Amino acid sequence: MSHIKTLKNRKLQIIKVVHTIIWFFFVTVISYVVYSGLMDEVDLITWICIAAILGEGLVLLLFKMFCPLTVLARKYSNSEKENFDIYLPLWLARHNKLIFTSIFLIGLVLVLWRVTLSG
Repeated sequence: MSHIKTLKNRKLQIIKVVHTIIWFFFVTVISYVVYSGLMDEVDLITWICIAAILGEGLVLLLFKMFCPLTVLARKYSNSEKENFDIYLPLWLARHNKLIFTSIFLIGLVLVLWRVTLSG
């Protein structure tokens, strides 16, 4: 394998690791929003988590529904697989936005419901 190909593979691996860590962070944030709504424990952290998810949504809109790391990873791979840029199973990478947007919206509705009931 050539030195350039090895370097490209290494850069892609780094992007995949970083992308996966960020993905876990946002899954944790979404989980906290759901937890807050379910347990009626809406606090400042809940609102920070909601703001972070809305910010991520804005970034995705700006990048035409692609994560900026996916755009960057395209420089190092020609793969058409949905998980070429992240360490997730193919089915999860394929449906990631739908699954976690749905879960977030459920959590957001729960949080807003709790705030409305207590206010």
